[in-house]
Amino acid sequence: MSALPPQPPLAYRLLAATALHKGDRPYQQDQVQILRHARAKDCLLAVLADGMGGKSGGRKAADQVVLTARQLFDRHVPSKDSADELLRQLVLEAHLMIKLTAITAEEEPHSTVAAFLLGPGLGCVVVHAGDSRVYHFRGADLVNRTMDDSYVQRLIDEGKLTEEGANTHPQSNLLTGCLGTQADPPVSLHHIDALLPGDTLMCCSDGLWHYFTPRELGMYVNSFAPRDATDMMVTRARQRANGHGDNLSLAMVKVELIA
Repeated sequence: MSALPPQPPLAYRLLAATALHKGDRPYQQDQVQILRHARAKDCLLAVLADGMGGKSGGRKAADQVVLTARQLFDRHVPSKDSADELLRQLVLEAHLMIKLTAITAEEEPHSTVAAFLLGPGLGCVVVHAGDSRVYHFRGADLVNRTMDDSYVQRLIDEGKLTEEGANTHPQSNLLTGCLGTQADPPVSLHHIDALLPGDTLMCCSDGLWHYFTPRELGMYVNSFAPRDATDMMVTRARQRANGHGDNLSLAMVKVELIA
């Protein structure tokens, strides 16, 4: 007989923050939002997109991901099955709309997506495509993160490259799956039965995670409130980029126990 998953206490609150920075690029192609459900308490959707494809192409692609998320979430009736379906639709519908915008874009538009949907009772579903990531921390410890749809991640999985070597590999930005390409994007769903006080969910683009180890990220999310943690991570990433930083974005939600 399997044990029931741990249930969160009633006295908790959700703390959330987002951050967005142009980095050292001439224009912003990342987009990020945390959306609260109009009718269901403690139901929210965090969505992040890292657009690619010229000044207008990449931005239009990222905008389309966020717009699709907002439209789907407005109609969402929370349940486990509906959560899976919403995130699956988010990936596939945004992918289709980005392909349609290619007709008027400067270059062929593509985008990553990283999103998590938190439902009443603190159950959670995660989705991603590309190399934007979702991290789940318990305190300062990493519980899980999404695996990039990228060439270097494939090399890591095959034992041909280390995590450290991936950051400096000349083809580190080559994706094997994302939105807007000819091939359908991967739809990788991950379920978290129940978040607990001290848990943090964070989605971020490669312009941020590239500059941190999981241990460092865990220290920030555990030691500081989301607003302070996001500000400090952006500042540190900018310092480490040393004038060569990409657009960067992140969204963070932390479960805090009310004493």
